[in-house]
Amino acid sequence: MSSKNSPGVHVATIAVGANIGDRFANIELALRLLEGPQFIEGVDSPYVHVVDTSFMYETEPMYETDQPMFINCCCLIHTNIEPVMLLRFLKHLESTVGRVVSYRNGPRAIDLDILTYDDLTVDTRGVDNRKTLDNLEGQLVVPHPRLYEREFVLRPLNDIIPDYTHPTLKRSVNGLFTSLIATAPPTATYWKFPVAGSPLPTPRKTYIMGTLNMTPDSFSDGSVNNTLSAALEYAATSIAAGADILDVGGYSTRPGAAFVSTEEETTRVVPVVRALRDVAETRDVLLSVDTFRPEVAAAAVRAGANCVNDVHALSGPTFPPDATSAAHSAAMRAVLRDLAVPVVLMHSRGEASANKDYTAYDYAADARGRGAVLEAVRVELGRKVDAAVRGRGGLRRWLVIIDPGIGFSKTLEGNLEVLRGSSSTVDPIATVGKERAPNPLAGYPTLIGASRKSFLGTILAQPDASNTYKGRETKPVERKFATSAAVACAVQQGATIVRVHDVIEMGDVVRVTSLLWG
Repeated sequence: MSSKNSPGVHVATIAVGANIGDRFANIELALRLLEGPQFIEGVDSPYVHVVDTSFMYETEPMYETDQPMFINCCCLIHTNIEPVMLLRFLKHLESTVGRVVSYRNGPRAIDLDILTYDDLTVDTRGVDNRKTLDNLEGQLVVPHPRLYEREFVLRPLNDIIPDYTHPTLKRSVNGLFTSLIATAPPTATYWKFPVAGSPLPTPRKTYIMGTLNMTPDSFSDGSVNNTLSAALEYAATSIAAGADILDVGGYSTRPGAAFVSTEEETTRVVPVVRALRDVAETRDVLLSVDTFRPEVAAAAVRAGANCVNDVHALSGPTFPPDATSAAHSAAMRAVLRDLAVPVVLMHSRGEASANKDYTAYDYAADARGRGAVLEAVRVELGRKVDAAVRGRGGLRRWLVIIDPGIGFSKTLEGNLEVLRGSSSTVDPIATVGKERAPNPLAGYPTLIGASRKSFLGTILAQPDASNTYKGRETKPVERKFATSAAVACAVQQGATIVRVHDVIEMGDVVRVTSLLWG
């Protein structure tokens, strides 16, 4: 993790935690302040760049247990500030965010600790004072002396530098973490969903996202809810039926749908977001905006939306990607970083009905020909997600949700492959034949959107093997029962969110399936 190829640039990891006040806001504020050092004594043009973040975890307090739950995470930074001055800067940030002096291991609005710094070992205590850890106040010891015993530190650190070798223990972060988790306190993420390896996992919940299309030409519900009164009625009914989030869209992804300008899309989306925030029944519901345009995302979030659902995973609709894709991705990434809201990044290849050739991934197919499409999702979406979260200006890893893109640039068999194996898209290790490799999508929460889609209609149109059932053509609104099967499969596969049109019926499916598979 050293930066010997870049003179003057040092690579460090910082543990970040909070358990009082608005924990999420405190952490985001601390990271923004971290990247803006104004003056550091003895350092010309000081800088700190956050270049990667871990997932975010909620953990039980250690040592002093009679206090609120902590939110913990880690970040990887590049800096030209030396360790001792960096520690002083972090302590200044803690005071700025609102930390006050308390008892040791007590509650705090923010906690910032240097975990590692290049491959260095640092101990500012006198040689005769290094036999105890009870004299650390005002001192710096790197690597952090309690790192090896803290699951709430090792777990997020393992998200970003699993192969880093501890300079004194001579063991990798992943090795230390693996040895510790059997006795670690329970850990869960927010929204709460279980973390693999937790000794006491939180019961899993699949959240329901209701689809609210403000379009005249969506494949399933165009012109149904695209008036303000109809949208408000659908929203209120959906919330009463158990919808956790509503996804507001103003640009249809249906193949052949008419082009919609940025201005028109904004005009369709923003008024309904504002109206939902003005009505008591819908004021507090989580709202997502279904858009791939940075201007629409910014306008919708500032109007009251909480999340962005991007079917092109930042890069825009052009496939194969070109120079415009890179520019689009940079613009969308910058807007989302500034907004600091969750984003759904979906696997797609331009127009939904095109680009279904996955032969480049046949190396991953099994004897039945299955596996190539799942591998493509891991590779192609994984590449986009990595580009989104790593490097300067990256999105916080804890704000990213992935969608394998059912119904987008996939054949019938490809859609079934992804649906029945969607949990493998976020497995820690991707297994291809006898080969095992780290999965770039490991650990991300997943959204599955199969509601009413055409591949379900294709299945229903096929006769059965005995030809007793002749097959029948169906309109999207006639595919509720077929959607129920897909939603049940998504729940069984561990989906964090299912995106559906029929919230009442699919809510029943989610509740029953969750009990069956929970």
